[in-house]
Amino acid sequence: MMHLFRSHNCNELSLNEVGQEVRLSGWVHRLRDHGGVLFIDLRDHYGMTQVVADPESEAFKKLEKVRAEWVIKVDGVVKKRGEDLINKALATGDIEVYSHNLEVLSEAEELPLPVFGDVEYPEETRLKYRFLDLRREKLHQNIILRSKVISSLRHLMTEKGFNEFQTPILTASSPEGARDFLVPSRLNPGKFYALPQAPQQFKQLIMVAGFDRYFQIAPCFRDEDPRADRSPGEFYQLDVEMSFSTQEDVFNIIEPVIRDLFKEFSNGASVTEVFPRIKYKDALLWYGSDKPDLRNPLKMQVVSDIFEDSGFALFANVLKESGNQIRAIPAPKGGSRAFCDRMNAFAQKEGLPGMGYIFWRKEEGKVQGVGPVAKNIGEEKTEEIRKRLQLEEGDACFFLGGKARIFEPVAAKARNEIATALDLSITNSFEFCWIVDFPLFEEDEETGGLQFSHNPFSMPQGGIDSLNKDDPLEVLGFQYDIVCNGVELSSGAVRNHIPEIMYKAFEIVGKSKEFVDENFGGMINAFKFGAPPHAGIAPGIDRIVMLLANAQNIREVILFPMNQGAEDLMMEAPSTVSNEQLRELGLRIIPNE
Repeated sequence: MMHLFRSHNCNELSLNEVGQEVRLSGWVHRLRDHGGVLFIDLRDHYGMTQVVADPESEAFKKLEKVRAEWVIKVDGVVKKRGEDLINKALATGDIEVYSHNLEVLSEAEELPLPVFGDVEYPEETRLKYRFLDLRREKLHQNIILRSKVISSLRHLMTEKGFNEFQTPILTASSPEGARDFLVPSRLNPGKFYALPQAPQQFKQLIMVAGFDRYFQIAPCFRDEDPRADRSPGEFYQLDVEMSFSTQEDVFNIIEPVIRDLFKEFSNGASVTEVFPRIKYKDALLWYGSDKPDLRNPLKMQVVSDIFEDSGFALFANVLKESGNQIRAIPAPKGGSRAFCDRMNAFAQKEGLPGMGYIFWRKEEGKVQGVGPVAKNIGEEKTEEIRKRLQLEEGDACFFLGGKARIFEPVAAKARNEIATALDLSITNSFEFCWIVDFPLFEEDEETGGLQFSHNPFSMPQGGIDSLNKDDPLEVLGFQYDIVCNGVELSSGAVRNHIPEIMYKAFEIVGKSKEFVDENFGGMINAFKFGAPPHAGIAPGIDRIVMLLANAQNIREVILFPMNQGAEDLMMEAPSTVSNEQLRELGLRIIPNE
């Protein structure tokens, strides 16, 4: 007896089933009338099958009435297509189903956006009708990719001896990091839970509890503004923690997991075999960013020594102020005045007066530097710059000067702009690196005081001695990031599991012992009862899938994302609640003035 809805799915039939009676169910993807013969592309989750009916078929009159996205059930016979009608783009392209019976399972109203084709529609419409948007092939495949990535990660982590545990969703508010989402407690009037920004404290407590190796595909909640690579409200990460582990142990476990995952889903793109390790200060020096895109081969260099007391007064004067420097960005193949003018205009658009430049061309049988900078510093210094940056005839370089933290963001953009314009970057590749040796503390630009730069629970390199003796801004942490193609995929650290060191670290940023006990009491108390050294990391699932899917916006890899205003247009969240609900919680809404 045949199944009520289908004997096969819409991606399953082949020449092996020719002559068989089959039943298919799915959505009407596309309809065509070819001289009185009706063709329907019938689509389900798995794929597409062409259904045909001629006027002699009992299904013909019913097929005439169906419209796009109606859900139908078709009974028919599998037939081989003519040689000139084979569709190699379809898995079922060798056959078609001649229908003799059709049943409409569900009709569809006029569509607010098309499912067939790649027509661009306003994002607000796509999000309001997300269930329709998800029927479109590219988006559908992105979500399937996400499912497969998560399944693969679970397998890879379990293979390495990790156990998956679930941590609480309702927890305590944390004063560190982003804003919390708060949840009022009905049973404890006036008190609030918070949704976890990350399972940070819980996963460390799991180590104190003796479970050794933990992972979780963890939902995290942060009340942050959205960006192209960050979803407002919630995101998922591969949350990992390991006991009796060093930074090196984390690298040895996680690097092959990420590498193997990307190889599995890279679709032919190359993947870094051994992730290079780049110190945080070197990343800023060479790339202007701690999230470098290593597909771009350009590396900046400091050339301050060449410009000190030089004939180029502008840079010589910049260097008279302590802490200033001059950096050069090489531009192979950029040796023309037109290109140099273009990059100068780019710098001005970014808010700088411009960028100095030199380009090299052959004059009188010799490679000569050209431009105002070369003219002012002279032939000897110009040649020294060319050799230091390993440049040749037809190449150029650009200069930025001043306080590094001010010009580095522009330098990072200029480096990428140069590589894009001159077609220097590697294509079809996932280029990974570890960023290591982050400073534990940084200056708060608003207050002038100190704050944690990366993670307040990180172990300082050198332990308590480094906190007691060194300039705090010189203290490095056992902290690390994974970066791929200019996207930060993960942050992690060796944890500070010794109460004395934690109290001291918080003291340096102006927080008392009482503050630590009050805000991190659960964890600090646990550390007083025998805590193993432990370390962890948390690669972002959404960003991993975004890279693998070659998506430009993170909403393209999330089933039901919010819009830029942190609203779910489909479910109309956030929403107002009734006065009865508010009274039950002891809350009152104060209207905005």
